[in-house]
Amino acid sequence: MSEYNMRLWVNQDTPRSASEGTWVGLKGTKRGEACVIDFFTEMMLEGRAFQIRAGSLTTPLVGDVVITTTAAEYALNAPQGVCALCCTLDISINLGTGTLHEYALKSLDGTATGTAFVPLNLMMDSDAPASRCTALVDGTGGTVVGTEAATTTRRHWSASNPVAVGAGHSFTSYHFEPRTPPAIANVAYFFVQIAATTTGPSYFSSMDYIELPWVNVS
Repeated sequence: MSEYNMRLWVNQDTPRSASEGTWVGLKGTKRGEACVIDFFTEMMLEGRAFQIRAGSLTTPLVGDVVITTTAAEYALNAPQGVCALCCTLDISINLGTGTLHEYALKSLDGTATGTAFVPLNLMMDSDAPASRCTALVDGTGGTVVGTEAATTTRRHWSASNPVAVGAGHSFTSYHFEPRTPPAIANVAYFFVQIAATTTGPSYFSSMDYIELPWVNVS
């Protein structure tokens, strides 16, 4: 009977660096536990994590009046050869005097159209790579998406409230952080809808996503 003993390189006080294509010792603590970095942090450190922003605290956007099946506030297009994973989504409502507030994140095959927004790399480095995906930000339902259908459109998250923000709306900030992040690839897109009846809500929002070459996924 043969035995295989895994050995760890105890070097946690000074991080090591090595060139690509070389063998290095597996990093461990002085007690022998293996040090493993989580997937999301690793993707950020590799420059593969990006953010889309729609509005800001000082300059919010205004949502649509009633969610319309072909209208969105912003979207992310993944081209051929690219896979994108939606990691987090935040929506903060500044003011919403309308009723029947509805917010949703969905995905669909094809390409959304609208006003271009250059995604921000979450690695704060001037040499960080640019996103191969393209983002669109419009507000007031200005991003054009395909017609929603139960047989084609994926619904990943939604929230709704029939009461206006100014009349007892219990939540004004929403956060989506899925255990299994939805993915789009090879000409598909995520889109975000923010709307209310009578008066569109004033808001700012952001989406963080990870981008990988499709060849590294399939």
